[in-house]
Amino acid sequence: MTAHTATAARVRTGGPKDDGPKILEHVMGWTLVVVFAMLVVQLGLL
Repeated sequence: MTAHTATAARVRTGGPKDDGPKILEHVMGWTLVVVFAMLVVQLGLL
């Protein structure tokens, strides 16, 4: 068994190199930031 076949036989576990909808991650991340900022302002913590 060579190194290439050993690497190819591994099962992907969804690590950092897993490709996905990057734009959705960015939109959800910024939405969370905005919601958190609105909560902070409403509670008078800023």
